[in-house]
Amino acid sequence: MEAEDTAKGNHTTVTEFILFGFTDHKEVQVVLFVLFLVIYIATFMGNIGIIILIWISPSLHTPMYFFLNNLAFLDLSYSSAITPKMLVNFLTGRKTISLAGCIVQMYLFASFADAECLLLAAMAYDRYMAICNPLLYPVLMSRKVCAWLVAGSYLTGSMSSLVHTYYTFHLSFCSSNVINHFFCDIPPLLALSCTNTHINEILLFALCGLIQSSTFLVILISYAYILCTVLRIQSVQGRHKAFSTCTSHLTAVVFYYGALLFTYLRPSSSYALDTDKIISVFYTMVFPMVNPLIYSLRNEEVKDTLKRILQRKVVALRRNGDCSQCIRQ
Repeated sequence: MEAEDTAKGNHTTVTEFILFGFTDHKEVQVVLFVLFLVIYIATFMGNIGIIILIWISPSLHTPMYFFLNNLAFLDLSYSSAITPKMLVNFLTGRKTISLAGCIVQMYLFASFADAECLLLAAMAYDRYMAICNPLLYPVLMSRKVCAWLVAGSYLTGSMSSLVHTYYTFHLSFCSSNVINHFFCDIPPLLALSCTNTHINEILLFALCGLIQSSTFLVILISYAYILCTVLRIQSVQGRHKAFSTCTSHLTAVVFYYGALLFTYLRPSSSYALDTDKIISVFYTMVFPMVNPLIYSLRNEEVKDTLKRILQRKVVALRRNGDCSQCIRQ
């Protein structure tokens, strides 16, 4: 009877988790709060700015910027699934998150992260079609095709995340409810479980491996064809223009995939959670902040559109100022 009670006690249902975060030192927490708040504000403003700029500029209503618009939305979404809760924890000093909150956070983050991998592959395919098959590009990358690619990215990401979330939270967490991380992610929860996580690890390798590896392969093949095509262009100006539309996307891909592949495609025995936390900061907060800068500062079309809008605003303000002076006179 005692053994039964002990067994039952060991498998008590967890109702909340404690997110250990980075440190218990209050002084360091204040510094981290300010740092992450600045990063999140920059992420919010940068991605909202990209979305608005594309929406109000008819010259940017093309497949490439349709995908970029959705990339900005995904960056903002999965950063928002994590950062606000972490900032609140820094402010209040309470590091708890309810079971339901943890489930929702994991599901949203995994959905948006997987969808971003698929979207980056779609963006690479778009650049391949634009540079290697320019005559067929308007037909093969029509609005309907682009919409299906984006919808497929969101749907596949949601379904993959649903599987991971379902199997993760069917594990038993009987030894501790302290997650050695700053958000509810799959590897630290698997490390926390006292039951067999073999199925979860297989699913992690199968689904994440399939999505990340296949999309990365699509990107590599697309850019291999692009490179061969660009090198055959005779004019230096033509080569520069072709490369300028690809380098920003390729830069974002290299950093994003490097962090994801390192974090998720490893056996649980090799998890180094303290190292993983640092890597996670980059792909959950830093990359969503940097992506708008990469795509705007390295993209001549975006910079030219932004300059035209700002010039129009300045002219309009000057005219309004002149009119207000005329009325006073």
